[in-house]
Amino acid sequence: MTERNASDNEIPIWVLDTVTKPKPEHAGAVILAGSHGGVYAGYLAASARPRGIILNDAGVGRDKAGIGSLDYLQDLDIAAATVAHSTGCIGDGEDMLSRGVISYTNSAAGAVGCAVGEPAVDCARKMRTAPAFEGRAPAHSEGRYKFRAELWEAEIWGLDSASLLVPEDAGHVVIIGSHGAILAANRATGQAIYQPVRAAVFHDAGVGRNRAGISRLPLMDEQGVAGATVGSESARIGDARSIWNTGMVSHVNELAAAWGARAGMSCQDFAIGALRRRLGKGLL
Repeated sequence: MTERNASDNEIPIWVLDTVTKPKPEHAGAVILAGSHGGVYAGYLAASARPRGIILNDAGVGRDKAGIGSLDYLQDLDIAAATVAHSTGCIGDGEDMLSRGVISYTNSAAGAVGCAVGEPAVDCARKMRTAPAFEGRAPAHSEGRYKFRAELWEAEIWGLDSASLLVPEDAGHVVIIGSHGAILAANRATGQAIYQPVRAAVFHDAGVGRNRAGISRLPLMDEQGVAGATVGSESARIGDARSIWNTGMVSHVNELAAAWGARAGMSCQDFAIGALRRRLGKGLL
């Protein structure tokens, strides 16, 4: 994972590609991370007890899920803001730091001078004057859900985050609440998904700068995994059940297109089609 302290001040500004692995050294610091700005990402960042948090707005999307962390963090009196997905690449903390422009702030961030429209780096510097969070973040569980089981033990599983992938997911179809961006730290290795699943659906996070929100898809071709993303307005980011229930496919990779997957189909039709195609049962 890309991680560095970007501050020449005694209060660090940690630049991360993801907040899924908070560390003790992040306590009392400012965190700027490439994760989406949903509630669970805010919870993970808060668990490190920082003084400020900047995430990506992921296109905001359905029910404003892409900025859901702001209210959650305001309740904890933690300064928080998001970078516009059109200015800083989601999944790439360095790009967000150097190019990102603030799209939303909470009141705690406003109290230290953070403002919509300013560079993310300036907002991060201002957050060094915010008080460090000394409490404990209320638990916010992240889930795994079985959506469908077929013969031969092939299944469709929903995961609210890619961090929940486990070896037992191999051979299954997975619906994942995470954004469809390849993390900057994984570009060199080309690792778009951590387990050899049959097919995977992600959230397109509004696509955004350099089409970062769908950058996993061609690399999933190389891993032999059929892939798709759902549109940000059709489902809540960070919520596999929302993606399963209302998600509409926005983009597919070549492997998926080869068996007839296309933009405009429902997530459920994509997932069941991928499962049955791989099982030799033909398409729906």
